Amino acid sequence: MSENRNYSKELDNIIENLLKSGERPRLLLHACCAPCSSYCLEYLSRYFDITVYYHNPNISPESEFDYRVSELRRLIDEMPLSYPVKLVVAAYDASEFENAVKGLENEPERGSRCTVCYRLRLEKSAEYASDNGFDYFTTTLSISPYKDAARLNGIGEELAGKYSVKFLPSDFKKKNGYKRSVELSGEYGLYRQDYCGCVYSKRKQ
Repeated sequence: MSENRNYSKELDNIIENLLKSGERPRLLLHACCAPCSSYCLEYLSRYFDITVYYHNPNISPESEFDYRVSELRRLIDEMPLSYPVKLVVAAYDASEFENAVKGLENEPERGSRCTVCYRLRLEKSAEYASDNGFDYFTTTLSISPYKDAARLNGIGEELAGKYSVKFLPSDFKKKNGYKRSVELSGEYGLYRQDYCGCVYSKRKQ
């Protein structure tokens, strides 16, 4: 992966080509929460047939998982999106995350434990996208100022090769994407959690 790549520009180029061709591909958008999804949906729904995929076994406790789902569902229902958006919620299984990060419990935030977590969720997204005939998959995670877009895109591109489904490059925090997500969160009264989701990020917070 390259720290110098402009993933936002790469996405713009893909969209420009779609507009020229008249295509509207199917996109599986992995989402971590409603606030992060807000701008991504506003932007991407104009160009893609979107299914939001909520697979986040890292989130703890289960009540937090459920509340984030309810807020995401409410956002999709209330936003005047360009085209209808579907939502798929994977069953909650915290052991999936716990087993993946075993031995990394004491790693700092944004370190190797987070990389494993990104890979876990992106791999499940790539697998689902491949099994269900999607043209692309991507994640809302890059909208966060605390998430490394190069790391996320590198993992996504690696998994694209493994599962034979295209990864949509992105750095959604760019072009005021993060700022817009904050505005939309206020507009829709969205719950903005104060930790990433896992017990370790909550403990640090």
